[in-house]
Amino acid sequence: MRIGELARRTGVSERSLRYYEQQGLLVARRTAGGHREYPETAVDRVVHIQELFAAGLHSRTIYKILPCMRDSDGGPSETATPLLVEELTAERERIDRMITDLLRSREVLDEVIASASGAPAAAEAA
Repeated sequence: MRIGELARRTGVSERSLRYYEQQGLLVARRTAGGHREYPETAVDRVVHIQELFAAGLHSRTIYKILPCMRDSDGGPSETATPLLVEELTAERERIDRMITDLLRSREVLDEVIASASGAPAAAEAA
């Protein structure tokens, strides 16, 4: 499939798809006329890339993770190294800290909203 179709099917801009290719996250073969051609599996790969970016990972980390993600048959890939597992564990811990901080921020906002509106705070109401 051409880049425009991949963009439509994944909801990702053509510019982002080109960036993924530059970063080694996505591979396209070129037609005789120089157009990018992607295999059907590129749809799932782009979805995985988007999920990993949404998790806050950098492209260099995603580059290392992609070969370790589940294969198309649903089985786990066996290419993860102990170092990569360590890096991913650290990323997960970072995300956990961010979640904790966000929950704390939400509690503070709830208190401010309750105070400003004259209603009891969510923690007090529970």
